[in-house]
Amino acid sequence: MIPKKERVTRLTYCQYLLVSQINYTLTNYADHTEKFSHDMANRYLAEDEVRPRLVWENIKDQVIRTPYGFLVFDDTVIDKNFSHDIELVRNQYSGNAHGIIKGIGVVTCVYVNPQIDQFWIIDYRIYDPDGDGKTKLDHMQDMLLNCVYQKSLDIWAVLMDTWYATKEIMLQVEEIGKIYYCPLKDNRQVDDSGGSKLYQRVDSLEWTEAELQQGKIIKIKGFPAEHKVKVFRVVLSTQRTTMSLQTRWRKTMWRSYMICAAFAGRSSNFTEKPSS
Repeated sequence: MIPKKERVTRLTYCQYLLVSQINYTLTNYADHTEKFSHDMANRYLAEDEVRPRLVWENIKDQVIRTPYGFLVFDDTVIDKNFSHDIELVRNQYSGNAHGIIKGIGVVTCVYVNPQIDQFWIIDYRIYDPDGDGKTKLDHMQDMLLNCVYQKSLDIWAVLMDTWYATKEIMLQVEEIGKIYYCPLKDNRQVDDSGGSKLYQRVDSLEWTEAELQQGKIIKIKGFPAEHKVKVFRVVLSTQRTTMSLQTRWRKTMWRSYMICAAFAGRSSNFTEKPSS
């Protein structure tokens, strides 16, 4: 007897995505279930829309908030090198592939509670400049402001990759009173002389033993005249060194909380961080 086909629902499809470790294709989904046909699954995906707000609606009651929470922003490219007619597919740089590939760009926002070592995906944006005219930086800023003013999340610091380490984003994070962590590109022009010398590449700075431990106060080219940040030299391996930023500084750093290559913040009047 041929089993009766059932209607594909968001729950059943999401369960498939959770348990499938490698192959997430529609064909694989239909091949591994007797309840749904390929056409039924295809019809469901064509009609259903999973908006970013639905992610928050389903996860908000599970998020354990903390005054020391981190917001982590990153982007990924879903590889579609063998796809030719799928919407949203475009040529773009992939960090995993270390080059340009065809794929769908996604900017993600993750909330981290470092006190219990848990995290939650709370928002995302599809990179579609032809459709909405927005860059990945625009999406990151939209999600940041949404987390602060709509979701009202407790945030201590914003962690972001080099791509997002722009003047506009750094200053925006400071404007809402948060600390940020971000690595700097090796060729970023900075000044550690207080204006007595020309700007130089951040990877050419000279470091004293004290600065290697506590960081170095610098000015980044293009920032307001009196705007200073603190940069740290973090050795990730024997062949790689990354410069990290902090715009709020004190005499000592919490090494156990240096979970990203860089941090920032400008005001000195911030709450003491626990040692846990």
